[in-house]
Amino acid sequence: MTARQTAPPPTKKTLRALVGDLRQVASVRRFVLSDGPEAGVETLAFSTGGGLDFWVTAGRGMDIATLSWRGIQLAWQSPAGFRLPPATAGTGDRTFNRAFGGFLNTCGFDHVRQPADGNPLHGSAPFTPARLNSYGEDWNTAEPLVYCEGELVVWALGGGGHRLHRRIEAPIGGSTLRIVDTVEVIGPDPAPIMALYHFNLGYPLHQEGTEISLDGVVVTGPLPRHEPAPAQSTLHTASPGRAVCRVDGGGPTVAFRWSTDTLPWLQLWRDLRPGCGVLSVEPCSIARSEDGRNTSAPSMEPGRPVRFEIEVILANAVSHPYPGNIR
Repeated sequence: MTARQTAPPPTKKTLRALVGDLRQVASVRRFVLSDGPEAGVETLAFSTGGGLDFWVTAGRGMDIATLSWRGIQLAWQSPAGFRLPPATAGTGDRTFNRAFGGFLNTCGFDHVRQPADGNPLHGSAPFTPARLNSYGEDWNTAEPLVYCEGELVVWALGGGGHRLHRRIEAPIGGSTLRIVDTVEVIGPDPAPIMALYHFNLGYPLHQEGTEISLDGVVVTGPLPRHEPAPAQSTLHTASPGRAVCRVDGGGPTVAFRWSTDTLPWLQLWRDLRPGCGVLSVEPCSIARSEDGRNTSAPSMEPGRPVRFEIEVILANAVSHPYPGNIR
C-alpha cells in the first residue's frame, strides 16, 4: 500500500475557501456571565485555533479568568467565582481576597502588597470594571491575531488616580498571548505608578515535582503535592532586558516573558494546602521590605505613560491529567 500523503496546512489565503465563517478557526466572542455572584460580568471568550483558549473579563479589570491549553484548564479557580468585590475599601482592607481568582489579577497602581497608608491590599485597581474599546479577529496583518483593547480608570476627587489602557492579543493558530499595558497618572499632582501582575496557576501546573525557574535557574521546587500552610512570598531580581520565568509540572508548561525595564522583580507565592492549591507568579515593578510592604517608589508626572509588556507561552501538554473515572 502506498502511504497516505499528508496535505500541507492551508494558508490564510486558501482558508477562506475551506470554511463558511473564519470564526470556525479562531474567534473572540462577547457574552455576559449570568449566574450567582458572577452575574453581570462582561466577558470575552478567546479561541486561537491552536489549542489556547481563555476568557478576558472586561467587567473585572480586563483580567484573564480561565485559560486552557489543549483542553486542560491551567488557571486557578476560586470557590467565590469571578465576582466583583465590595465597592468600598479602606485602611487595612483585604477585600482583594474575596474576589481573588482566575489566571490573572492586575494589582496597583497606587499601591501593591499589604495594606498600608490608607491603601487596601494590592491597591485600588483590582477588579475595576473597564470600558471595552474594541475586540475581534484581525486576519489582514502579517501575523493574524485575535485581540481586545480597553481602558479602566481609578480616580477620586481630591486624590487623583490612574488610567490603564490594555491590549491583549494572541496569534491565530498559536500558543502564546501578549499583554501590553500603558498606565498614566491622572489628576493635577505627580504620583507613583506601581504594578504587580498576579498570575495564578492551578493543577496540573502545580503538582508533586513542579519546578519554577527564572532565566534558566531553578528558584523554587521541586514542590510537594501539599503543604501545611501558605508559603512566605519570595522576591527575585530578574535579568536586565527581558526575563523568562518557566513553570514546569511535568506535563503542560507555561513560560512568562517580560520587559524588566519596568518590571525588574519577580515575586513568587503559593498556598498548597488541601482544597487551596494555588501557585502565583508575580512580575512586579517595586521591591518589598522586610515587613512585606513596598519600598519607596518615584512619583510620575501626570500624563506620562509607563509601559508594561508580558508574554505568556504554553507548551508540552503530553497527556490528560484527569483519570477517566474521576468522581
